[in-house]
Amino acid sequence: MEYGYQKIIDKPFDEVEIGIRKSLHDQGFGILTEIVVHETLKKKLNEDFRRYKILGACHPPTAFKALSEELEIGLLLPCNVTIWENEDGTVTLSAINAKKMLSVTGRDDLDELAGQVNDWLKSAVDAI
Repeated sequence: MEYGYQKIIDKPFDEVEIGIRKSLHDQGFGILTEIVVHETLKKKLNEDFRRYKILGACHPPTAFKALSEELEIGLLLPCNVTIWENEDGTVTLSAINAKKMLSVTGRDDLDELAGQVNDWLKSAVDAI
């Protein structure tokens, strides 16, 4: 199933992570949350897992606009960006599809806003 925009990159994990953080910043996003999945699974379950991170990105003016329209939209924020290592040494970089995410609201008036977020996220991923 396709939840967002995805790109496979033939660069080291750390380089991809540094690049997407900068690229998101350049598009006006900040990182609000960071989940280091492989470390959490090791700590909580003593299970090994590939390198995998979830970055919770926020574009403050857009978040303000969306929350001003509907407070419950906070359940759908922030915009997640995932980074994981593949067995062949490449890295997969994915950004959530904001239109799909916001479609659960049933509010067509948010489509333009979600489309703009998708454009920024796609530009950030494509810059890597």
